[in-house]
Amino acid sequence: MMLQSQHCILRAVDPEDMEFIYRLENNSELWEVGNTWTPFSKYTIREYLENAHRDIYEVKQLRLAICNLKEEIVGVVDLYDFDPYHKRAGVGIVISQHADRQKGYASEGLQLMIDYAFKHLRLHQLYAGITEDNVASRKLFEKLRFRESGIKKDWIATESSYKNEITYQLINE
Repeated sequence: MMLQSQHCILRAVDPEDMEFIYRLENNSELWEVGNTWTPFSKYTIREYLENAHRDIYEVKQLRLAICNLKEEIVGVVDLYDFDPYHKRAGVGIVISQHADRQKGYASEGLQLMIDYAFKHLRLHQLYAGITEDNVASRKLFEKLRFRESGIKKDWIATESSYKNEITYQLINE
């Protein structure tokens, strides 16, 4: 099965993606959205990539690379907190470089992951937590039919304050 759209391809992450994943995970500008606060070593990234082939039912998460049609990686889309009993998972997405944003990679990559989650994993719902001030991500998820279902007040700590996190859900009708 090929996960491909007009502008992008989703594929499994490979050991060859180590430098990209290393830079992505150690980009402190993205730590807030990923709930990460410490750097990752190359050893840790290498270990993760060597085990990335493990089944989602075993590890409860799935990361796919978002590639342009030249098969260059531009971002990742993740399923996390996979719960096969309740048939739900969290979903997150990041396009690494500003130059690769606004080109359709995020919306098409996220739509491909939604289709995969609903059709192949037979999930009932996906959810995402997005800070109130992350307007671009909120618009992306709303464009793809995610609906706001709640607000967690002062949920995300920053260096100087707290941010509210909005929970979005997409129910597989």
